[in-house]
Amino acid sequence: MGRKRSPARHDYDLVVRGACVYDGSDAPGVVVDVGVRDGCIVAVGTVEGSAAETVDGTGLALAPGFIDVHTHDDLEVIRQPAMPAKLSQGVTTVVVGNCGISASPVRPGGGAGGGGVPDPMNLLGADEEFAYPRFADYRAAVEAARPAVNVAALVGHTALRQNHMDRVDRAASAAEIAAMRVQLRESLDAGALGLSTGLAYASALQAPDSEVLALSEELDGRRHAYASHLRDEFARIVPAMEEAVAIGRHSGAPVRISHLKCAGVDNWGRSTEVLAALEHAALEHRADGHDVACDCYPYAASSSTLDLKQVTGDYDILVTWSEPHPDQGGRLLADIAADWHTTLVGAARRLQPAGAVYHCMDEADVRRILAHPLTMIGSDGLPRDPRPHPRLWGTFPRVLGHYARDAGLFPLHTAVHKMTGLPASRFGLHDRGAIRAGAAADLVLFDPATVRDVADFHDPVQPAAGIHAVWVNGRRAYDGQAVATGRHGRFLAPR
Repeated sequence: MGRKRSPARHDYDLVVRGACVYDGSDAPGVVVDVGVRDGCIVAVGTVEGSAAETVDGTGLALAPGFIDVHTHDDLEVIRQPAMPAKLSQGVTTVVVGNCGISASPVRPGGGAGGGGVPDPMNLLGADEEFAYPRFADYRAAVEAARPAVNVAALVGHTALRQNHMDRVDRAASAAEIAAMRVQLRESLDAGALGLSTGLAYASALQAPDSEVLALSEELDGRRHAYASHLRDEFARIVPAMEEAVAIGRHSGAPVRISHLKCAGVDNWGRSTEVLAALEHAALEHRADGHDVACDCYPYAASSSTLDLKQVTGDYDILVTWSEPHPDQGGRLLADIAADWHTTLVGAARRLQPAGAVYHCMDEADVRRILAHPLTMIGSDGLPRDPRPHPRLWGTFPRVLGHYARDAGLFPLHTAVHKMTGLPASRFGLHDRGAIRAGAAADLVLFDPATVRDVADFHDPVQPAAGIHAVWVNGRRAYDGQAVATGRHGRFLAPR
């Protein structure tokens, strides 16, 4: 990849010449030039004129910057705004606040009953890091941190519950719901993308659908999304999906099913049934003028806190961290239980609080869900995990390399669409996810022949191969080896 700079007055800030451009629309790539000025794409085709930075893209692919629709980077964009795990795989925009857990609005040092934040909010950070009682405070902190990637933020249902309830293992009262609605409305007015729930977690499991239905009434139709970590991803996944769709129908909001999967051995092979239910819901919802979609990560293993309800001997469970027993991180729960001469559940109790990777899915189901036209790509990575799931560093190159190129699950242009144009349209990020005149100049240049994920379960903190350069809002953010010192991400509010 050649690059040269001109000290003279120039027509463009950046021109990428001769790359095969995948514009995000699910159309095959076309070899053209792309010109950028003032953070925007201003020319696509044969670009004449001088540029401050000229890049030879011959033999490479140029795509819109990837949009990670499912992240838990809420505090990471402030804590480590350089965001190497995302830039090194071509991600230029992150959607935070998923699974009902968000960094704001959260009372500093608060928590249900006056304690710390409830599980799984602790996945985001320590109690003292939740320092944003208003969503506007969080937005201001992100803008002050100037992260290297763009940030769009959902408001977590569990965060609202812990603000207004003495304990979260029960249904909210009418007064508590009213208080949550006020705080949600304030957050939406301050630029939140929508509402998320994590109804499978103990901190929200006792919330009836009537509680979520009431909160969803604050969503402004197509402008704000409803994203849900379903109440059940195991045997009752279809009724759980129907619950999420009903909330969207009630509020008029588009529905985003988070990290769609068929979890648990007894659930393996049900992806055809689950996807048929998703398609049916999408058709019904579309008749009302709204839409249903899902996201998925390209691995047959999930990761979260170590949940006693999910402890089983049916598949491997890798303990990633434990507060009382940090030396057990990186070991299988079965091996720990054997060493301690106890049961799996007994060992899991002794490790609490802890995190785990669950090898709970079937590869055929993962492929079927990934390939579905309604599926976007989201990493669901946990940046604070001392031994993270490799999806944190490898999701997007794994889709491009392993699934698109090597497995032939879908063509490269479809892979790009799933991580650019599709999520941009689904989340209302109107000037992102496309290479066209007028779009924001978030760009990734990669080699289709060599792009791949390097991170794995044994060594998960590894940048991808084959990513040559990344630009965020027209400024170089990653050169294939190192993150740039300047940071040019923006906070993205719905319009």
